[in-house]
Amino acid sequence: MHSKLILFKNFFLLIVFSYFLTSCQTNLSFTKVDISHVLLDSSLNIRALEIHNNKVYNATSLGEIYSFDTNKPDLLHVDQYSSKIDSVLYPNFRSIAIVNDNVFAITIGSPALLFKNGKVVYRETDEKVFYDSMDFWNEKEGLVVGDYMNGCISILITRDGGESWKKLDCSMFNNKLPDEGFFAASDTNISIIGNKAWVASGGINSRIYYSDDFGKSWNIIETPIIKGESTKGIYSIDFYNKKNGFAIGGDYTKPLDNISNKIITNDGGKTWKTVADNQNPGYRSCVQYFPNSKGKSLVAIGFNGIDVSNDRGYSWKHISDESFYTIRFLNKCTAYAAGKGKISKLHFK
Repeated sequence: MHSKLILFKNFFLLIVFSYFLTSCQTNLSFTKVDISHVLLDSSLNIRALEIHNNKVYNATSLGEIYSFDTNKPDLLHVDQYSSKIDSVLYPNFRSIAIVNDNVFAITIGSPALLFKNGKVVYRETDEKVFYDSMDFWNEKEGLVVGDYMNGCISILITRDGGESWKKLDCSMFNNKLPDEGFFAASDTNISIIGNKAWVASGGINSRIYYSDDFGKSWNIIETPIIKGESTKGIYSIDFYNKKNGFAIGGDYTKPLDNISNKIITNDGGKTWKTVADNQNPGYRSCVQYFPNSKGKSLVAIGFNGIDVSNDRGYSWKHISDESFYTIRFLNKCTAYAAGKGKISKLHFK
């Protein structure tokens, strides 16, 4: 791994700083968004983004980890990951997690390489391997999820802060179904609150894998979201609290289709129902709750733009055609998003 600093200046910089002078509105309804670009680079392809201690981290398809302080967005730090032992010079990252300033990232495809601070701590070479998303319950315990192979989906667990990882045996899962996987579209297949984890699958089957004991046992919950083809299903899931959650997806090859692509739960994921059928948005790759919105406000993004809901997801408003893959919130009205060719700051109002 090698690092470099980039001093990035352009005409958006004054806009970026000006937003720090703007306080968030106090009401819970959002209808507009102002977008300023932190970095524009046609070579960028980012589907994994995290914010930790006012620092934004982005993992790229070329093995780069871009990071910057939200107070100094012009000063970009870039770490280039690689593994010469595995003959992988430009690992394709779609997942990232930050724990106590430790940076974790895992590649898609084979070989699967899980890095901690630039060092490979887990590798898997089966030609079928494909990991899609990762998250942590706490500073010691975390998980990585991946597609169906050798009898079940793939879940890695760590109990020692990411120093070592163990793959769960297929006997841990009941009602196993073939051709079930996850979409490595935004690194939001997993939502964690406390000791709980909800993991959303997609494709031929699209279900919720639920654990309430840090991944020691799992239940599988059926959902009414669209499924049945490899491009359909849940692409993103988020929980506001232990009861209220939302998932979105659809079919990226038919992005305007908006039937059965949005589902909601208010009982901790035990049951789900479709909402806003025959209403936009259609396919979206990422959904997130607005912080401190009492679970009423959500944002959904994808390559067809940005949509917001202020009534728990029952109706939506399209507020921008700007294309992104993934988004995370800094505070109740400010977020950072990334996608093809850009890292950007979004100020909702």
